[in-house]
Amino acid sequence: MLNDAAGIRRVVLACGYVDLRKGIDGLSMIIGDRYHQNPFEKGTLFLFCGRRSDRIKGLLWMGDGFLLLYKRLEDGSLTWPRTEQEAAELTEEQFQYLMLGLNPLDPKIKEVHPKRAL
Repeated sequence: MLNDAAGIRRVVLACGYVDLRKGIDGLSMIIGDRYHQNPFEKGTLFLFCGRRSDRIKGLLWMGDGFLLLYKRLEDGSLTWPRTEQEAAELTEEQFQYLMLGLNPLDPKIKEVHPKRAL
């Protein structure tokens, strides 16, 4: 499914905290400087998490430009690796768990009840 939607072949979690006010340029600098990876690697989705652990940003090079993704959980928080020893590449199934707000390494289903009405 990931490959079909946006050509994603690899998902990389950026361990630790990242200031989610950063945009495309700031996040791509972090990928290169802190993690020594190429942000222009087509098919690699880089995911970042802030201190509150209820929001993530993703950065994906599409070949002709960057795609910036943002997700905020309405209830709960993400289990995010904070050290390099905890970081790992995710499988497609683990990525799906993460997008559901579950711990990709130990998924437990919980019901979410948003407090805000739209």
